[in-house]
Amino acid sequence: MKETAWKSPSNIALIKYWGKYDVQIPANPSVSFTLSSSATSTRLKYRTGKGAVKVFLNGEETPAFIPKIQLFLERTRALFPFSQQMDFEVHTSNSFPHSSGIASSASGMSALALCMMSVKKELGLNIEDFFQEASNAARLGSGSGSRSVYGPLAAWGKHAEIEGSHDEFAVPFADVADIFKTFQDTILLIDKGEKTVSSSLGHGLMNNHPYASSRFAQAHENQSRLLTAMLDADLESFGEIVESEALTLHGMMMTSMPYFILMKPNTLEVIQRIWSFREATNHPVYFTLDAGANVHVLYPESHKEVIMRFIDTELRTFCKDSSYLCDQVGLGPTPLF
Repeated sequence: MKETAWKSPSNIALIKYWGKYDVQIPANPSVSFTLSSSATSTRLKYRTGKGAVKVFLNGEETPAFIPKIQLFLERTRALFPFSQQMDFEVHTSNSFPHSSGIASSASGMSALALCMMSVKKELGLNIEDFFQEASNAARLGSGSGSRSVYGPLAAWGKHAEIEGSHDEFAVPFADVADIFKTFQDTILLIDKGEKTVSSSLGHGLMNNHPYASSRFAQAHENQSRLLTAMLDADLESFGEIVESEALTLHGMMMTSMPYFILMKPNTLEVIQRIWSFREATNHPVYFTLDAGANVHVLYPESHKEVIMRFIDTELRTFCKDSSYLCDQVGLGPTPLF
């Protein structure tokens, strides 16, 4: 079998995408930090065949993942018309633990999409823009995966102030002050269990949500404000918008029907501690949340020593098994050979 391999990072959204249309079209724009250490490495083996798929996670064959890969191949058939005439082995591993508050679907699907693009290139098929097509393909497997193709920031979804922005693929975004290009993200592992409600189901509940239209308009407005704050190195405004977006995301969950709560008591305690510390010391430390209980602590690299001391002395005790992960803004995916 021939093979190709890519390492692709996860990302953490600053403006949250919540709600989508078929197939994988976002109901509102989003922008994210691309992470550095938190990544998926995928080796794709392929040969002429009849579309058979095998999946190996951390070296062990994992049949449970086959339907997700098959759905990805079905959705991307127009981009990868050769897929039906090949057999595939997907060998994948993550640099971070499962259920750790990091989007493995984003890093995993972007890594797979990049591998498929490499196969397409090897076959000599026409490619107009390698990474744009990879972003489009990743989106069809995981919406947020579209953003993992670029770093240090990426924007997905049409937005009036981002040139070239599109609903079918993400675009790289670097028009920000340098301080944001080395931002740190310490992920506090409040809860390591499976989410009680999947993100896919949560997105679907926005279809009949009473506040959906207002939320989508708010996301456009918040993204405009965030872009200005990041261009001007306005950390206070940055933090205000990012924290509001995180709480709004969970507010949408709590006001959908059926309603649900993914935050845990320790999530709220950590948030309160961050607010108190920031008010007392004036250090620029902020939080964001994904669709789960874990807390992403965001802060400039120049404040790393004092913030890490705060995390170790005040926040770590609220983490499951005192666990946290240290990451920072990264530059995007890399080929492994």
